[in-house]
Amino acid sequence: MPNVDPRTVILLAGVMSAFMALVMFSLKRSYPPSIRGLNEWGIALLMVAVGSALAFGLGSLPNFASITLPRILFPTSLFLAYVGIKRFFGETPRFAPWLVLIAATVVAQMWFTYQTPDYAARLRLSGALSVCLLVAFMNLVRRQGLTSFARVLTMGVLVSMCGIVAIRFITALLWPVGDDIYDATPQHFVYLSALSVFILLLAVSMVLLAAERLHTEVAYLASHDSLTNALTRRHMSEVCAIELERSQRHSRCMALMVIDLDYFKAINDTYGHLRGDQVLIDFVAKVYGLLRRPDQLARFGGEEFVVLLPETSLDEALDVAERIRAACAEPGSEPNCTVSIGVTTNVLIRDTVESLVARADAAMYRAKTQGRNRVVSG
Repeated sequence: MPNVDPRTVILLAGVMSAFMALVMFSLKRSYPPSIRGLNEWGIALLMVAVGSALAFGLGSLPNFASITLPRILFPTSLFLAYVGIKRFFGETPRFAPWLVLIAATVVAQMWFTYQTPDYAARLRLSGALSVCLLVAFMNLVRRQGLTSFARVLTMGVLVSMCGIVAIRFITALLWPVGDDIYDATPQHFVYLSALSVFILLLAVSMVLLAAERLHTEVAYLASHDSLTNALTRRHMSEVCAIELERSQRHSRCMALMVIDLDYFKAINDTYGHLRGDQVLIDFVAKVYGLLRRPDQLARFGGEEFVVLLPETSLDEALDVAERIRAACAEPGSEPNCTVSIGVTTNVLIRDTVESLVARADAAMYRAKTQGRNRVVSG
């Protein structure tokens, strides 16, 4: 027989949940709005804390407060955590089916509290509902892919929680249980203790999921232009250096083109900078539609862009550049903006990223002096 009172375990679970709820709300305030689900996770943990506090008061509080309300709060908190993970992964949660199932379970538990008191029946009902919610939770995480430590940890915690609840459900069928949540049998003590630990671990895994998403977004912002979503100049230089080293090592050809939008300053002066920004955004979207998956596009500054074409000869690169030029020259909504393009390839073993950009840039300026809206190689 354990020496620790189950009441103490419940109290500790409530305190830990309240602390982790504060952590979630703190992250909600400091993390960008694009990271969703933190508010739902915080409220879910707060519900666990309140439910634990009410259950701790069993015997001194009315049965509705110490039995019925916790039976409402606990499954609702798990459902809210599920809603949070849905929103975190960009999916729209469905409320009605789950709320109906939770309400039906609560009504049945109230029957076994006030009409036909039966703690074992209440335990089985809550166990069955929890297993359903946990299975849905696990299926959602599985669909997103176990591609990181945070996701693997989340899945492991959910599987463990589901196993704990299922085992308690089975033991409630095989062995007698007490009259309330303070049942002092060893199996119930292990169940409460394990569940309390895994609630904390689930909260930790959610914090790790949010931190992982923040890291991904920060890395994306560091490597992509905030206006057009093209690569930044710095990141493109790193990508080009890697590709050039690979091309030289295997005696292969890579192409680089510098693209400049013609008379872009006139567009800003005539239509305003907001319209000019939209021209840049539309241009990047148009170019991405003409590139292969391995190709890279970067904004080098203002209206100047650089395209990297791995495993591409000069003739092939000129074809791609001509398609880009023609697409930009097609009549469309005002203002229409043509482009001048300079193209080069690595032809010397001593070529560097800087020398390639310089050759392509010089070719682009020759295109400008020859009348713009054309492709020149260098």
